[in-house]
Amino acid sequence: MFNKKSILSLVLLLTCIMAAKAQVKIGFEVSFKEPQAHYAEVQMNISGLAKDYVDVKMPVWTPGSYLVREFEKSVEEFKATAAGKTVKVEKVRKNTWRIFSAKAANIQINYRVYAFEISVRTPFIDESHAFLSPTGIFMHPDGMIKSPSTVKIIPFNTWSKVSTGLTPVAGEQFTYKATDFDILYDSPIEVGNQDIFEFTAAGVRHEVAMYGGGNYDKEKLKVDMAKIVEKETAVYGENPNKYYLFIVHNFLKGGGGLEHLNSTTLGATRNAYNTTEGYKGFLGLVAHEYHHLWNVKRLRPVALGPFDYDNENYTTNLWVAEGFTSYYENKYLHRAGFTDVNEFLKDLAGGVGTVLNTPGAKYQSAASSSYDAWIIGYRPNENSKNNSISYYSKGEVIGILMDLEIIHATKGTKSLDDVMKAMYLQCKTLKRGYTDAEFKAMVEKISGISFTNFWAKYVNGVDDVDYVKYFAYAGVDVATENATPGKPVTGTAVQLANKGLEVTSVTRNSAAWMNGLNVNDIIVEIGGSSLSDVLKNVKLKEPKFSLDILPIITDKKIGDQLTVKVIRDGLEKEFSLSLKENPSVRLKATVNEKATPAQKTVLKKWTGV
Repeated sequence: MFNKKSILSLVLLLTCIMAAKAQVKIGFEVSFKEPQAHYAEVQMNISGLAKDYVDVKMPVWTPGSYLVREFEKSVEEFKATAAGKTVKVEKVRKNTWRIFSAKAANIQINYRVYAFEISVRTPFIDESHAFLSPTGIFMHPDGMIKSPSTVKIIPFNTWSKVSTGLTPVAGEQFTYKATDFDILYDSPIEVGNQDIFEFTAAGVRHEVAMYGGGNYDKEKLKVDMAKIVEKETAVYGENPNKYYLFIVHNFLKGGGGLEHLNSTTLGATRNAYNTTEGYKGFLGLVAHEYHHLWNVKRLRPVALGPFDYDNENYTTNLWVAEGFTSYYENKYLHRAGFTDVNEFLKDLAGGVGTVLNTPGAKYQSAASSSYDAWIIGYRPNENSKNNSISYYSKGEVIGILMDLEIIHATKGTKSLDDVMKAMYLQCKTLKRGYTDAEFKAMVEKISGISFTNFWAKYVNGVDDVDYVKYFAYAGVDVATENATPGKPVTGTAVQLANKGLEVTSVTRNSAAWMNGLNVNDIIVEIGGSSLSDVLKNVKLKEPKFSLDILPIITDKKIGDQLTVKVIRDGLEKEFSLSLKENPSVRLKATVNEKATPAQKTVLKKWTGV
């Protein structure tokens, strides 16, 4: 039992500890002496620790991208001084450096980071700009993830701009502050001469930083991006930001995005803005990543924050985090007026078709796919399509079915929107993420019906998706047809190689699968004809393609035999393939003109029509 003296002593001790932590200051300075060689120079200053040694750590992964990327592998020339004197440094774990500071009050750490991987989740530096993905640049003292820090950027002499979601330090150019390292690690920084424009939507100032040029129309983008922001904010009832930044990297062929608390980084194709599909694709990416400021960053699975930056952070709910966001991407494009009902239904039917046409959907559940993101999702192999399913794809389909089930059960008074808003507010109130059971409970509360069977079949199970039943709730008919009616297939993907066509994948239960073709086989002859004859007059758009587009196959019939000669491990082998019907299907969704009043009610709630 504690007496008054014990309590007083404990209070004093805690006060001293808190005061000591409050006195610790951490600051970074990032400069670029050799951007053409892809290096950042990082100086880290720590004052007020006064310990025998200090361990500093670099994250091994970045939130939102579920793969251990070992950012520490790019660190060079790590050294430290304490009280102005060079001190011993020892690497004690793969991502941890120990500085023997001998209780010195001031420590200076210097290191270089090599940055030459173009993506939205990794640092990249060249003579034209620097993209600082912070988990691959900055380090934190062990046990001090909640400590504040400052970052000063010194642009290369031909650069003049810095764009970041971090809070600027008043009166200090290109200097920013973060309340803790979770904030710092969630705030990418673009340095260079980016084209910057802004717009206001939902009461929030939005800035767009464009790198790489492109045929975009700034005024059109301002209007259209604002429409998306308004529609998304309407779902959740509030926008938690006062400022939001879009960093856009325009490349010859770009894509992908990564969400952050008050910013996002987007990869785009610089000359696709003036094409219908290209522009729709960019707006879809905007809608997807912006939705993450609620779904994932605030409405999140309990495992995704606070983060363990040293290890994998496992969750079975990425089908909600990413899959539902993919579904909402299409919903927002439709609600903002960028697609009509027919296009909306086509997009959704395409999503269902993706799942139906992935053999792995029969072998891996959405929950399992989420959990295995760390070992499969970001590093698929040649057999992944046969034994796994993307949580993006399956989650999108689950979102479609769940939305329709809720609308149907409530006779058009509620939808998945109500679930998402309620879960967002619950996470905000409880100041933590949700469990799978809590998410299911909220779906049942909003809908008024049990989702136990639904969860067993579609979330934790691998049952075939009963899309006809669910689309019918809205009076939408779905016709299914073979992707290549009457045409045989081998089920083989290939790429051009020096001495033939290299097999890159074989579809489960296809002719190639059943008759023995292997990945890495080099095809040198098909149907008794040389490859030069087989490929004559064939115009290939890409070096990687399906073998089944070749006339020597499309001209045959289902059930015909086709000989394929290959080189395997230096030896020549010949296989006879029994050509099969294409297992892939195409879906066409159309509104039934004879829909019942109840179906029309569901359709209106679902599509707004």
